[in-house]
Amino acid sequence: MSAPMEISFDPHPSHPALPAFPSSPPLEPAAAATPPAVSSSPQPSAEAVVAPTPPDDKVLVSVEVLLHATSTARAEDVRAAVERMLESRSLSYVDGPVQIPPDNSFLLEHVKRIQICDTDELIENHKILLFWQVKPVVHVFQLNEDGPGGEPSEDDTLSSFNEWALPAKEFDGLWESLLYEVGLKQRLLRYAASALLFTERGVDPCLVSWNRIVLLHGPPGTGKTSLCKALAQKLSIRFNSRYSMCQLIEVNAHSLFSKWFSESGKLVAKLFQKIQEMVEEESNLVFVLIDEVESLAAARQAAISGSEPSDSIRVVNALLTQMDKLKAWPNVIILTTSNITTAIDIAFVDRADIKAYVGPPTLQARYEILRSCIDELFRVGILTYPQGGDLPCILSYSTLQEKLHCPEAAEPHTLHLSKLLHEGAELCDGLSGRSLRKLPFLAHASVPNPSCCDAASFMHTLIQTARRELLESRG
Repeated sequence: MSAPMEISFDPHPSHPALPAFPSSPPLEPAAAATPPAVSSSPQPSAEAVVAPTPPDDKVLVSVEVLLHATSTARAEDVRAAVERMLESRSLSYVDGPVQIPPDNSFLLEHVKRIQICDTDELIENHKILLFWQVKPVVHVFQLNEDGPGGEPSEDDTLSSFNEWALPAKEFDGLWESLLYEVGLKQRLLRYAASALLFTERGVDPCLVSWNRIVLLHGPPGTGKTSLCKALAQKLSIRFNSRYSMCQLIEVNAHSLFSKWFSESGKLVAKLFQKIQEMVEEESNLVFVLIDEVESLAAARQAAISGSEPSDSIRVVNALLTQMDKLKAWPNVIILTTSNITTAIDIAFVDRADIKAYVGPPTLQARYEILRSCIDELFRVGILTYPQGGDLPCILSYSTLQEKLHCPEAAEPHTLHLSKLLHEGAELCDGLSGRSLRKLPFLAHASVPNPSCCDAASFMHTLIQTARRELLESRG
């Protein structure tokens, strides 16, 4: 019997989902009020005590622990050590890294990074989660550094799929870099947790239907494919105590079309036969990614009307048949993306449990995307601060909104840079996330002296570059 699945998502969340953007620095000291469990006095006065949240109402918060590549420590030992560390430090919980105490030699030797995750989806009104309100769920993992493997197609010209062992070094940090509308990422995490739980508990699919198929759709450049890969990476970490191995299979749809009539459907069936062999191992969790699924699941009505090759009907039929076969296996999730949902066969769309629209980033998302880029340029020394000293801190979007109402409370240069960045983010309305992440590079290529860029001048150049890119994109 397999070990019970460890799930870090609250199936009955009591908090509404909020935007997935970090709003405060990680692990601030907790409020002055301290629960009795950590009070230094054995008989604290009633006025000094703030009653801790009852255990049943505690919020489950994921804590991800990345081991060094050379570590041979057992995951159970590391998990227990991290739990003891978190319990003894009595700190609040917000997204971000946790510093390992300098006197904890065991964790310093084996652990590369400890990260608090997804608290921003659970926190109401930008408050922090105090340590007695939280039940940390620790996930210990190591990154696979092998890179993708491939499977040659029939004519040996294209690989029919690429395969990654997860969690992969290539996708480390990808989830955190993706910024979307309110609750989208948490919705996907909760969906996957429910889909796997329903299957494992033996819920009768004739009474409650679910297919473990996700369809992300929207305009190009919004990060749909990256979100699928990041989701697979995140789930491989969250479920590593249940599944000893996780794989991501990225299907190359173009390799499945044959120049020979009627052969394309057979190629689809052959590919899914290989995937089925992978999922037959119960301890293996498999994610199948089909990018631009409309190339495989083109509407059959178009083929019937003569605007599509008749062979495409066989491809759609084969795809739907093979997906229905995979439904019998509990350890596979199919992730698909599309730029043109109207071109997808309605039978495929109907099979998707979640059909999530991924649109251009909001103002808050644009600001945070650009802020992460600027922070990186400061980190590597490409941008300099004219005042000297420590690198400036670009305020988060939520903090900037607060400081704009009370500007005297903010450091002037930091506030000035943040306001310039906000102006640039406002200008970029309509640009995709992909275009936004190119913008700092294009701006740097436009500065007179690339080897020495002060922050304020670069911000002005960034704004000018944004105007130029918008004009060019609109013709």
